[in-house]
Amino acid sequence: MGVALTRLAQWTAAGYETGTLEITPLNESILNEITKFVESFSYKYPQEAKFVFVEPLEWKTYLEPSAFESGYVVSATTAESEDTGKDGQPLLFLSVPYIKVRSFGQLSQLLSIATDSKLQEAQACIEANRDPVVKILGPDYNEMKEDPTSMTLLDTIIKDKEMYMKRKVAILLKQLDLHLLNHSLKHISLEISLNPGTFKKDIELLKRFSGKGEQTVLESIEYTSDYEFSNGCRAPPWRQIQGEICYVLVKPHDMETLCLTCSTEGVFLNGGKTEEEGEINYERKGEIYKDLVTCLKDKSPVFSENMSKHEIRFTEEQQKDNQIFEKPKTEDGHSSVAGSEKSKIEKINFGKSHMTKRLEPSLNWRVTVDYKDHKSSLKDSQEEKQGRLEKSSSASVAPSRAQLHRKGGEKVEEIVSESSSESEEDEEPPDHRQEANADLPSEYWQIQKLVKYLKGGNQTATVIALCSMRDFNLAQETCQLAIRDVGGLEVLINLLDTDEVKCKIGSLKILKEISHNPQIRRNIVDLGGLPIMVNILDSPHKSLKCLSAETIANVAKFKRARRAVRQHGGITKLVALLDCGQNSTEPTQTSLYETRDVEVARCGALALWSCSKSHSNKEAIRKAGGIPLLARLLKTSHENMLIPVVGTLQECASEENYRAAIKAERIIENLVKNLNSENEQLQEHCAMAIYQCAEDEETRDLVRLHGGLKPLASLLNNTDNKERLAAVTGAIWKCSISKENVIKFREYKAIETLVGLLTDQPEEVLVNVVGALGECCQEYENRVLVRKCGGIQPLVNLLVGINQALLVNVTKAVGACAVEPESMAIIDRLDGVRLLWSLLKNPHPDVKASAAWALCPCIENAKDAGEMVRSFVGGLELVVNLLKSDNKEVLASVCAAITNIAKDQENLAVITDHGVVPLLSKLANTNNDKLRRHLAEAISRCCMWGRNRVAFGEHKAVAPLVRYLKSNDTNVHRATAQALYQLSEDADNCITMHENGAVKLLLDMVGSPDQDLQEAAAGCISNIRRLALATEKARYN
Repeated sequence: MGVALTRLAQWTAAGYETGTLEITPLNESILNEITKFVESFSYKYPQEAKFVFVEPLEWKTYLEPSAFESGYVVSATTAESEDTGKDGQPLLFLSVPYIKVRSFGQLSQLLSIATDSKLQEAQACIEANRDPVVKILGPDYNEMKEDPTSMTLLDTIIKDKEMYMKRKVAILLKQLDLHLLNHSLKHISLEISLNPGTFKKDIELLKRFSGKGEQTVLESIEYTSDYEFSNGCRAPPWRQIQGEICYVLVKPHDMETLCLTCSTEGVFLNGGKTEEEGEINYERKGEIYKDLVTCLKDKSPVFSENMSKHEIRFTEEQQKDNQIFEKPKTEDGHSSVAGSEKSKIEKINFGKSHMTKRLEPSLNWRVTVDYKDHKSSLKDSQEEKQGRLEKSSSASVAPSRAQLHRKGGEKVEEIVSESSSESEEDEEPPDHRQEANADLPSEYWQIQKLVKYLKGGNQTATVIALCSMRDFNLAQETCQLAIRDVGGLEVLINLLDTDEVKCKIGSLKILKEISHNPQIRRNIVDLGGLPIMVNILDSPHKSLKCLSAETIANVAKFKRARRAVRQHGGITKLVALLDCGQNSTEPTQTSLYETRDVEVARCGALALWSCSKSHSNKEAIRKAGGIPLLARLLKTSHENMLIPVVGTLQECASEENYRAAIKAERIIENLVKNLNSENEQLQEHCAMAIYQCAEDEETRDLVRLHGGLKPLASLLNNTDNKERLAAVTGAIWKCSISKENVIKFREYKAIETLVGLLTDQPEEVLVNVVGALGECCQEYENRVLVRKCGGIQPLVNLLVGINQALLVNVTKAVGACAVEPESMAIIDRLDGVRLLWSLLKNPHPDVKASAAWALCPCIENAKDAGEMVRSFVGGLELVVNLLKSDNKEVLASVCAAITNIAKDQENLAVITDHGVVPLLSKLANTNNDKLRRHLAEAISRCCMWGRNRVAFGEHKAVAPLVRYLKSNDTNVHRATAQALYQLSEDADNCITMHENGAVKLLLDMVGSPDQDLQEAAAGCISNIRRLALATEKARYN
């Protein structure tokens, strides 16, 4: 069920983690199947229905307690089942509106009670429990093999009744998962994927039948854009990613103009064009129709009536166009059908990755990845795509076809293997075999003969066969697959379980070479090779240890393999290999540098490097005492040892526990020392490790104290190696957070070099370069330096990108530069303020917040700020509407922007008309000090127009503001006192303040060393006291 929900279910734009299920036929079909399965569970599997879930499924239900009758204890707001678990807790518990269910029996009963709202309950349950299988069976449950006899086997091999029941439930869920996948595949295969050609023909036809006459079907139908891309689409590229093809403006006879989106999924009504900027609001406003005509028939009765008169003629024209369109393609009919089927299957297999792409248009946004692996994965995925295109467009010979199949599988696994999270499903490639009729080279058949000798020969024949096999080029894919296809992998793995050292060595040497192939890696894990290799790590033979560790390093490139190494005790044994030098009778320092010992430690580090891409493995390495040993190995002069050691530390440094341990073991000093190495790969990994660790202020100081800033600055001059450049600029960025480091970088001329890197660099480098400049430009001297080096223009040019991380850093850098008036003039001349304002529409909260922060100094330092702000059509309304956001950082930044905008009286009047007062008032009940400060400043400014002071009181903003005075932040006190001073000009507000204890709190602040706080507090108390005196006077008179 987990795979089906992850890969096939269609979620809203908020994504799998936070969105809801879309209302689509496929989702409805999946929900129906799940409902049928659960409803019939009680009578099909009565024993399994009693199984108690590890965690309850909890969701917001539509049922009332009164719906539950016999078998339940019911009250006005609660209902609980009489059946309980071993812990005495009820298996179903309802406390309106939330429900908890702990067994399939109760789920089945609940659906029978729900009757008409079954699907609603199922949808609510799935949306609230994204991974129901984990809640039912626990996070560490083992998935069963797809063996039809596994049910029978379980009866004989499992004696533990509880485990027996758990396994049976796991198999039933697995069977449901497979059923859902197959059912959905059939459903998808029946759908017709729309394409640009289909829409183009329909629109051209509708144009022929449109005009001013009463008999025409429409008044007009036009594209919103005249530009057509080479693929036939007219939608912008960033919308094409989401399957959108074009947008049309349709004017029916009986209603206003409709703006429709034509996509591969169908046709739907969008938000229309905005009046001010003429841009399209892409958000879907209704259901999806299968084509344009169906949509218009539903929307316009006149269109439907007139269309019925022209139906026959319209159909004839459509068929005529189809014949013209399809005629040249008849020869490729079979290949096109095969291609469409393939694309549907790929859609299922890669649904999850597509969803991720939809949320994150650029993988480069994640700046904490291993840059080298990251770049290669992008390149590989592009090559795989190109390979598929070539395959569909030309008739390839059989060997090429097989090779493309294998290559595609390899790339997918490589991409999956980079994930360090073990909570996601393994997305491994399908197992591709050599085609039977393929014209294979002679080596393929020769290797297969040798494998037969391995299977049937004695010890001597086995050793000779192994040696002969090594004479072939085992790096060649044909040779690797030849060994596998004839069953050689099983034999090689079995040889590892013998007592013959020579056979083990020969087998491991071959496995080490062929395990570079992702398919072979997967097969080794499937055949149970990893536990045997882990056991060999205990061998007294150092050659065996080395070979086993190196093979593990190659195999542990994907999650399932890394997990298997940990579960079989491999992490502890690999860490022990790092300590092999101490087992010698020789002094530790001498034995460590012995060739064999160094090699064993190097291979152990290599395997740990592969395993350390998993969070659980990182923790296991730390608990096994790996950090002190890695720190000791870091002092060696052997570069081939240092690279895997630093690589492991770099991976682990993403964890806070490791960063603390790295400081304690004085590892930073050695990382800095190795920055001066001649080995570029070692420099890259050292810089990347510093980048990971430099989040901590103490680490940044250590890098400076050990002289690490100068080599980092000097490495900026070598721009040929982009992976190393990305790591170095990342380290400089994080080190620049400390002012002392920025001074050093200025001494080393690093800032000028960074400005020079703002053009012609890949995004992963630009993110770090701009981030570093953003930190450096917090100082006046550096702002001037960036301006004089011509850095303002390239920074402004980067504001038009789509990379989230890059946009966040660029807006911060531009905002820092805008503090200086001369730089601000250049930004304004280059239209930078308008570009920043447009980023407030960006869907990502971090970009919105950063853009709003950057606008504050721009407005503050512009020559005619009020006029500049008013020149942005719809800009003020956009800013006010951002106060409806749920993101605290966005709200704080927008409040800061409003504070600056409101300094101009005309702009203050405009934002008041747009409803800024009630929106600010609604935010008053917050505990976030950063938001409190900027909200109070915004309220203070907005009080200076019309009756806004009174309005804030009417919208209940005064009492929450008084509570801000209890904060521990002096900045919040100052901003709040100023806001209360402005609000106290209204008598009703003074009464509210007095009732909420403002006077006592303000009296304490009158003695504050902050003069602005003193004056505001005193002024507010004065207004409250003046009102009290006037009231007393009125009473006695």
